[in-house]
Amino acid sequence: MTINIKDLKNKIIYRAKYRGTKEMDNLLSSFTKKYINVLTGEELSLLCDLLDHDDENLYNLNKGFKLSIKIKTNKITELFSNYRLINE
Repeated sequence: MTINIKDLKNKIIYRAKYRGTKEMDNLLSSFTKKYINVLTGEELSLLCDLLDHDDENLYNLNKGFKLSIKIKTNKITELFSNYRLINE
């Protein structure tokens, strides 16, 4: 089964918005909103992979803290680790 880009974007937006903690909802949805319309299909797939990780490790990745798991480095993980939410 193949998924079209619009459906993939909707899936990503939903997964970024509803994480379980308000901080991660805000951080990931803001990050996704900023980049989703400029990413290629491959990069959207990498973003989906990033969203598979737990909130604690994603938070630590974004803040530059030590991770308890290995997250593969790619364009999306680098964008996310350098992204700063304006209203922090």
